[in-house]
Amino acid sequence: MNGWESWAAIAVFVATYALIISEKIHRVAAALGGAALMLAIGATDDASAFFSEESGIDWNVIFLLMGMMMIVGVLKKTGMFEYLAIWAVKRARAKPFRVMVMLVVITAVASALLDNVTTVLLIAPVTLLVCERLALPAAPFLIAEVFASNIGGTATLVGDPPNIIIASRAGLTFNDFLVHLAPLSAFLTVVLVVLCRFLFRKSFVYDETRALEIMALEEREAIKDPRLLVQGLVVLVLVVAGFVLHPVLHYEPSVVALLGAGLLIALSAVETGDVIGEVEWPTLAFFAGLFVMIGGLIETGVIGEISKSLADAIGDNDLGGSMLLLGASTVLSGIVDNIPYVATMAPITADLVHNMGGDPDHVMWWALAIGADLSGNATAIGASANVVVLGIAERNRQPISFWEFTKYGLVVTVVTVTLSAGYVWLRYFALA
Repeated sequence: MNGWESWAAIAVFVATYALIISEKIHRVAAALGGAALMLAIGATDDASAFFSEESGIDWNVIFLLMGMMMIVGVLKKTGMFEYLAIWAVKRARAKPFRVMVMLVVITAVASALLDNVTTVLLIAPVTLLVCERLALPAAPFLIAEVFASNIGGTATLVGDPPNIIIASRAGLTFNDFLVHLAPLSAFLTVVLVVLCRFLFRKSFVYDETRALEIMALEEREAIKDPRLLVQGLVVLVLVVAGFVLHPVLHYEPSVVALLGAGLLIALSAVETGDVIGEVEWPTLAFFAGLFVMIGGLIETGVIGEISKSLADAIGDNDLGGSMLLLGASTVLSGIVDNIPYVATMAPITADLVHNMGGDPDHVMWWALAIGADLSGNATAIGASANVVVLGIAERNRQPISFWEFTKYGLVVTVVTVTLSAGYVWLRYFALA
């Protein structure tokens, strides 16, 4: 590590994290303040913070979020989310737990096909409307969906941003992720449904009067602008196709999202200012601050030192190494966002796999992916989807505190990672 700057960077990060947890000041102010201090102490500089792929702001994430927020903002004006809310509640017979199960399963499947951030941007508005109609607290449903998005996103290459990083470094394909991680993701989704039944049992209060009112509604009447809805859905399909065809088109997801947003604004009669107003700017600012802080830890060698120590401890022990990597990824990705963590660990893992003489689909890569993806559920800032949903909830006056999220997230993470460790041992060692 680089002397006093490393310790100063650690102090800034710990202090900022403590402020975020304590909620003494708003998390956006804490993150931006921490980023400013990292720049002030020289832990990072403007070139590294704003232009470095390894230790700077991940503009692909920022612009992906911005583009998808704009598309969702246009779709909100069509009445589509009201339609989906009424449809979902009627199919679940307005029973709160059935509604949660439906939303969790839809979120998990959609997160595997799209990515978890895009999915929660689409599902969260529906959830807020469902909860409003049924007079239910929105927080348990939104939290459950975040868990489902991170678990479902584990299944495929495009489901979670860390998987894209791993695939690029290891040379893995879409089908590799399906074969190795989709079965685990499907099993853990079932486990999550069972956990939700117990974790949120106090929220499943059935209001017969409201239920009857919703059952009497005609969902088609919720559609306000059919023409705009068709335009929005066509653009959304094109954007999703762009995500899936990334290996062929070589367009980054951020470029696809921005092209889609620009096309939709150009085609529709929606005011540009109204669309820009739908962007969750505080959420984007929080991500920027978080990336700069993590960049300071990378630039001063803190994360590199941690990674090197992990590599030294693993050596050439496949079983012990995969379990250690799974455990370390779970802890570290729960504290820092899993995108910069995986970006840092991917080259270390590549060296480990090379030293072990392993194949491209070596167990170490799956241990890294599982630990990073699932541990995103541990805390409110463990994954991008978490931060996005907290921002949406706050904007809709349904705030979710750091601790409210984390007290459930830790339980889900411990259970799912423990079961995943058993899956890794059984599939890659016991039955190999």
